[in-house]
Amino acid sequence: MDWKVLAAGDVVGGPGLQCIRRNLRGLKQELGADFVVVNGENAAVVGITPDQAEDIFDAGADVITLGNHTWSKREIVNYMDDCSRILRPANYAPQAPGIGWNVYETQAGAVAVIDLIGRCGMDYGPDNPFLLVDKILKKIQARIILVELHAEATSEKLAMGYMLDGRISALWGTHTHVPTADARVLPKGTGYVTDLGMTGPRESVLGIRPELSIARFRGDLPERYRWAEGPSKLEAVLFTIDARTGRCRKAERVDKWD
Repeated sequence: MDWKVLAAGDVVGGPGLQCIRRNLRGLKQELGADFVVVNGENAAVVGITPDQAEDIFDAGADVITLGNHTWSKREIVNYMDDCSRILRPANYAPQAPGIGWNVYETQAGAVAVIDLIGRCGMDYGPDNPFLLVDKILKKIQARIILVELHAEATSEKLAMGYMLDGRISALWGTHTHVPTADARVLPKGTGYVTDLGMTGPRESVLGIRPELSIARFRGDLPERYRWAEGPSKLEAVLFTIDARTGRCRKAERVDKWD
């Protein structure tokens, strides 16, 4: 039996939230997706609020993943302690609020989702995701296992993909907001893509008004980032998984442009 997972890239600001509301549920039905994971860590540009998380769930997401901006909106802390469907990176310090992985009951049986953050090019030192994921996998009995690696370096994501090939159902990368053209099934049966891309303004620099990014690279006086306006896009990958074996059969881009 085929079981389909839709993974959507980082939701950026108001335009990204509007795009998710307009398109996610319809796309889920059109593709026959059984399970949807959305990265929401930029819903407030930096961070996410409880209301924004609820909007993403209402739009059709089953799980929300976060990344390096997890704590930028502190009001999310209590919400995370109460909601098992929102995940922060599992390799944050163990005393951090919330959870980094969980197992969910679905029509296909138990499905595990693990959220990790990379270390290359980041501004701090989380635990080693390569070592931690081995420990987590020893605790999981589910046949279908999904992993997100929120990371800057393509090499770090690729290395994780090959290390987990044949041990999990699918791994996707987030964080760069730029979709990669390498959605595929790795040799031992794990679905993979280096980066999903983002959900947010099409005419932007990673969701932000181009003039603000240009000014920063020019060395002008810093200004608070604001999201761009105009039409949006939802960038995602659909993984088709054999529910009996947990192996991925197909990984394909399903981007949706307003």
